[in-house]
Amino acid sequence: MKFHEKPAIYVGEVQLKVSDLEKSTRFYTEVVGLSIKDQSESKVSFTTNGKDTLLTIMEPKGVQSKKEQTTGLYHFALLLPNRADLAQVVRHFIELGVRFGSGDHLVSEALYLADLDGNGIEIYVDRDSNKWTWENGQVAMTTEPVDFESLLKEQPVSSWQGLPKNTMMGHVHLQVNNLEENERFYVDGLGFSVVNRYGTAALFISDYDYHHHIAFNTWAGRHIRHAKKTETGLAAYTIVFPSEEIRDDKIAGLKDIGVTVFEENGSFFTYDPSHTKICLIVD
Repeated sequence: MKFHEKPAIYVGEVQLKVSDLEKSTRFYTEVVGLSIKDQSESKVSFTTNGKDTLLTIMEPKGVQSKKEQTTGLYHFALLLPNRADLAQVVRHFIELGVRFGSGDHLVSEALYLADLDGNGIEIYVDRDSNKWTWENGQVAMTTEPVDFESLLKEQPVSSWQGLPKNTMMGHVHLQVNNLEENERFYVDGLGFSVVNRYGTAALFISDYDYHHHIAFNTWAGRHIRHAKKTETGLAAYTIVFPSEEIRDDKIAGLKDIGVTVFEENGSFFTYDPSHTKICLIVD
């Protein structure tokens, strides 16, 4: 969990546009196991510890469901504290009859599902970072079957009470139509390091040698269009910096490559090459 606190730069809150706020709220509480932090007629924010917002969903007026693949969210990923927590999520999904995918990525073990609007969700646990394999600055990652026989031997501390309190937003994975533009924005501009080039169509980047805080891929093709503001999907997400000085330095890096950074009432934000809003905050 050291990769999601000072002095690292990491991802914080994710904001999604949904087509039915009431149904999506039930999904994220009853299925995913998040707790409501704040709620209004058009927006609900979720937490696990009662303090930090991990996810916000909103139903804008006139919002439309996507009919085709676009740039935007591939998945957001909730990081659990330990393996027994992941086993507990598996048992919970089985009990509810929830369909889910899975993958052992060497650095982590993960479950995958989608919400009611098709927004991708990963729930995962990291392996000990001392056991990750690095070679020439690249961390070894792949996708193999999860050993559920081993996983389900992990015993829960208690019955299902939702996701554990110290769950955090582990990373975001974005669907893009141009890897090079996104590498320039996130690496040359924001200063993240490339930690894995997964084939020719995916890139994983991080700070402080995490396996990835952000990833992006062109698996849906380089022809896909950018999502419209009126469509369901990713509205914005937050990048958290350890200090104002480091944030200022990264903002300067973005401006050096021609990216516009906006300021409103002391808050800073920008847009990535897929037109996704990124809020730039300080821990």
